[in-house]
Amino acid sequence: MTIPLGPPTLRLIDGKNYAVLATVNPDGSPQTSVIWIGRDDEGVLFTTVAGRVKHRNMVRDPRVSITVIDSADAENYVELRGRVASITPDVARQIDTELSWKYDDRDPAPDRPGAVRVVVRIAVEKVTGRARS
Repeated sequence: MTIPLGPPTLRLIDGKNYAVLATVNPDGSPQTSVIWIGRDDEGVLFTTVAGRVKHRNMVRDPRVSITVIDSADAENYVELRGRVASITPDVARQIDTELSWKYDDRDPAPDRPGAVRVVVRIAVEKVTGRARS
């Protein structure tokens, strides 16, 4: 079940704020990655390359946590706990390009030859943190 996200959380996601994705390794230990994050009508999303550790972890165990930290005030943050709702191809790197412009003001660097970029959408089940207006 996806829960609605309040205005302070949406502002953090929409801002140029980095996020930390936590996934679960096969041995149960945590694995974290700094990511760019965005959203669309279907929910919270990010991209990765198929086969990376975070991708393999999410395919095996869809439980994730994403912490979004305000770049101007680290005490303003939100943690989104949930599950992977979908992993789909990033056709023509559309989402990756949108996020690259959001964070870097330019097109993304090319992926390695043969890389398959995917869009990961998260069904948020719990929101915690100190997101402020």
